Amino acid sequence: CPFSKTLFLYCFFCRLVDIASASNFHCFKLRHFHLDLRLNFAVKEITGWQVLELVAIQPGVQTLVLDTHPSLLIQSIDCKVPGTTGAQDISPSLVYRVDPFTDYGSSLNISLPAYVIRPHRAFQITVRYTTTDGPAIWWLDAELTCGQTRPLVFTQGHSVCNRSFFPCFDTPAVKSTYTATVRVPEGVTVLMSASRSAYSKQDRVFQFSMEYPVPAYLVALVAGDLQHVDIGPRSRVWAEPCVLTCAVSKLGGSVERWLNVAEDLFGPYVWGRYDIVFLPPSFPIVAMENPCLTFIISSILESREFLLIDVIHEIAHGWFGNAVTNATWEEMWLSEGLATYAQRRITTEAYGEAFTCLETVFRLDALHRQMRLLGDNNPVSKLQVKFEPGINPSSLMNLFTYEKGFCFVSYLSQLCGNVKRFDSFLRAYIEQFKFSSVVAQDLLDFFLCFFPELKESCVAQREGLEFERWLNACGPPLCEPDLSAGGVLTGPVQSLCDLWASEPPDPEAIANFNLSSWSTFQTVLFLDRLLDRSPLSHGRYQTILSRCYSAQLDEMNAEVRIRWLQIVVRNSFYPDLPRIRGFLHKHVSGD
Repeated sequence: CPFSKTLFLYCFFCRLVDIASASNFHCFKLRHFHLDLRLNFAVKEITGWQVLELVAIQPGVQTLVLDTHPSLLIQSIDCKVPGTTGAQDISPSLVYRVDPFTDYGSSLNISLPAYVIRPHRAFQITVRYTTTDGPAIWWLDAELTCGQTRPLVFTQGHSVCNRSFFPCFDTPAVKSTYTATVRVPEGVTVLMSASRSAYSKQDRVFQFSMEYPVPAYLVALVAGDLQHVDIGPRSRVWAEPCVLTCAVSKLGGSVERWLNVAEDLFGPYVWGRYDIVFLPPSFPIVAMENPCLTFIISSILESREFLLIDVIHEIAHGWFGNAVTNATWEEMWLSEGLATYAQRRITTEAYGEAFTCLETVFRLDALHRQMRLLGDNNPVSKLQVKFEPGINPSSLMNLFTYEKGFCFVSYLSQLCGNVKRFDSFLRAYIEQFKFSSVVAQDLLDFFLCFFPELKESCVAQREGLEFERWLNACGPPLCEPDLSAGGVLTGPVQSLCDLWASEPPDPEAIANFNLSSWSTFQTVLFLDRLLDRSPLSHGRYQTILSRCYSAQLDEMNAEVRIRWLQIVVRNSFYPDLPRIRGFLHKHVSGD
């Protein structure tokens, strides 16, 4: 396929606008940056400096504009041109100004000396700063951790939070390598999303190096009472000591198996390490695909099936999202939709088509539930979401990004006529755009270039299924994949739901279904569908539902119990209300 990556990169930067970034990233090439940080748990601050190595790529630029945040306090900014001597070697402190941008960030405007701006000549900017309570940095007192013995801190950069961790081009369009030096109190272990690390016990200094280019939002740090166990030749599990044994027992040797399946499908895993750190329940999302070091919430350990799916999804991001990234947050589906498709290819190969179809039915049910709440014409249901300046991209994270994106990718696979042919395309796509950022048109142009017969037959303009309509129409997916292979698992769920819909319900027929023999995904699919039909008549709920399920479901994992307790609330069944208090005490307080 005669597709020029050099031409792609040139055109990419000429046309790209990211309204979520205040920076002038299109004026500079960021070669590398270094962080030198000291963590102070007593006052909950990070102090230190950052060195950015830059090259101006547009003539006449006199100002460097970085994304920052009001919680990040700038102390001084210096400039150095390596290889020069005298007055031009290190400049006096540069003049800078911090301006408001949005409620999620500010702009750091740095005036550059005239001698710095030379074509193709690198220069270094050093920013000394202190962080306070910005959105990227989460300080947990000891009582909020799993072990409740030592404090812990972690960062969460997605989507635009890392501008409160360090000044940056906070856009997924810009990638660079980075290194870091982190100084900590005794007894604290530091991890980062980096491919190499070292530790000096005498100096209590951790050194990190990420040798592959990543966007700012994928730079992550966690520090606390963390221990590890190796679970494969390139994987280890990190967690607080009280969680570690459970985490290792749940994952075992599965991670290496999943990585091998993914490599067979999509090509080599380029990040070297794939480690996992389990974080306390206050981690704000379920999991985060930081390269080399997935962050995942420890409460997911209660459900092996949800743990399996979430880890495999983050593994899939090693190819889709991390190696090849959406260039703006308006096209987040390019990472999440492709990663969801890749996750399901992995589970199909590892666990069979029926299991994958069951999980997909469960997620598409949730998508249609969200669609009913939002309405068919809500613009957030578009794949190419257009948001106004000031809108936080994190607010656009929804099931459409994942599931409508998955359906579009599945449709592209169907057009090929053979899933293995589409696997080959995805391998070529990764190889073509590895370590770069793309927009939807790049993916679709490469697809049609890879399958010229499809381009000749004008599949992009097929009536009712036009690519443009997939990207920019509101509402549900234009079509969904055939999930009939999951019928052996979804059929019993639907049969039990139908029994509950009958008037009156047949207690004997209902009793024939043993939920304890079902998988978690079967059980939660049933409870979600039952919740959709709630409130049920009080008599029906009291005489059958509670008697059949209350004690049984109360022994199951959190994914099951939270749905059961929603049914309790929606049906106003007061005898079961104390169970809600116990659930919240355990999962909200972190006990």
